[in-house]
Amino acid sequence: MAAKSAAVRPIVKLRSTAGTGTTYVTRKNRRNDPDRLVLKKYDPRVRAHVEFREER
Repeated sequence: MAAKSAAVRPIVKLRSTAGTGTTYVTRKNRRNDPDRLVLKKYDPRVRAHVEFREER
C-alpha cells in the first residue's frame, strides 16, 4: 500500500530561478498537479522571494 501512495505523491526538488543553487524538497500530488510545480519561496542567498521550479 505504501508503494502506491509514494507513486501518487513523489518527492520533488524545487530549484531557485535566481541561479543561486538553493533548493527546497517537497512532495506533490501527481493527480492534482501533473505539470511542473512553480512556487514563490524565500531564497536566503538573494534575501528575497523568488520562483522555485520543479527539477526532474
